[in-house]
Amino acid sequence: MASIIVRELDESVKKRLAARAREHGRSMEAEVREILTRAAAPPHIGLAFLHAARETGGIDELPVPGRTDTARAVDLT
Repeated sequence: MASIIVRELDESVKKRLAARAREHGRSMEAEVREILTRAAAPPHIGLAFLHAARETGGIDELPVPGRTDTARAVDLT
C-alpha cells in the first residue's frame, strides 16, 4: 500500500474531515482513504446521467415519441 502526506491543509478542512469520519464511525485516515478512492474511481455513466437529469429539472416532463417501426426477425446465419 502507498502512503501520501498532505501539507498545508487548512485547519477547517481537517475539522470537517474529522467530523465526517465521526459521522461514519471510522478514523479520519479511513475517511480520507474512502474519499480519495471514490474520487479516483472512473465515473459511472448511468449515475452521471441521473445527476445531470436532476440538475436540469428531471425527466418526467420529456416527451416520449411513439414507435412507428415494425419489429422484424434477425437473420443470424
